Amino acid sequence: MNLTNFANPTRSISIGLLTNRTFIFISKLQKLLINIKTFSMKKISIQLCLGSIIIFAGCKKKEVTTDSQPEPVFALHFNQQDLFPEGVVYDIFNSRFYVSSVTRGDIGIVSGGGEYSSFINDPALTSTTGLEIDAAKKRLYVSNAPNGVGVYDTRSGEKIFYTDLTTLLPGQPVFINDIALDQQGNAYLTNSATPVIYMISKDGKASVFYEFPELALPAGSFGFNGIEYANSGYLLVAYSATNTIYKIPVKSPGTYGAVTLNETLAAPDGLLLSKDGKTLVVVNNAGGGEGKVLSFSSSDKWESGLLKGSFSTGKVFSTTATSNGKNVFVLYAYLHQQSAGRSEFTIQHVPFDDHTSF
Repeated sequence: MNLTNFANPTRSISIGLLTNRTFIFISKLQKLLINIKTFSMKKISIQLCLGSIIIFAGCKKKEVTTDSQPEPVFALHFNQQDLFPEGVVYDIFNSRFYVSSVTRGDIGIVSGGGEYSSFINDPALTSTTGLEIDAAKKRLYVSNAPNGVGVYDTRSGEKIFYTDLTTLLPGQPVFINDIALDQQGNAYLTNSATPVIYMISKDGKASVFYEFPELALPAGSFGFNGIEYANSGYLLVAYSATNTIYKIPVKSPGTYGAVTLNETLAAPDGLLLSKDGKTLVVVNNAGGGEGKVLSFSSSDKWESGLLKGSFSTGKVFSTTATSNGKNVFVLYAYLHQQSAGRSEFTIQHVPFDDHTSF
């Protein structure tokens, strides 16, 4: 308040009384704001998501930031004994996460409050890994490691079709891992036990997309893993055994090549590609060691990529990443603790603050 405004002696305002009352009001207001802030920090974490507010009542805030710093980091914890989820995907229409289970096969829903509920209990699903959503058709694609992929309605959980991939290359080892969808609704699936990528049409017809005999591995090794489709017409695929990302043109897969990166990978697992195709998030599980989520950018359609962000996960066996369109989330799967057992798992917000759309 500027007291010079009251210099005119003809004005009959009691300045002392006004000032005292004002200070008392301000003091009470400050105390109220402090109490609200303290309550908010202890009880809830609020995240703006696609123009609406989601309250993560079960979240823990990893760090507190000011307005001039990056957004706070949120961890969404959920409990389900020995679930060991390998895949995660966010359903933007229903505002929820789906998670898989390598031990049980179920597909579950994780709400914004950290509540787990069963969604799909198909007997055909025995050990589920990667997940993908066809948003236009409201379909959830589920990789089943032993033999194939199931496709389900995201609204009801009802099965649309199941495709067995083992008949395409009889006698070859199978570990169906991850899924990518192109603009026509075709699905591309990786086999981590054999160097092959399959393709499934939108009506469930399966075929071998391409075999890579030169990438053959000793028994027990882990090859192809996470996969993403770029609208320019190529696949980006993680190859865990050699810490490599491959670019595979869809029309000429035989001309594939390794993407040159300026940062070393450590057992690359899940991938997440931005809508414009210029940012690639690579989840490094490090075999249960000190994992990292790395963000790369490319200006040459992934002939090469430059590191632009890094987030350390710790020893959590992080596997796959997903996005609500704005924020990136990574799954802490703890797969290295299967023999000991575990009940708590985490969907972790990754604080990449470059405003990339996924």
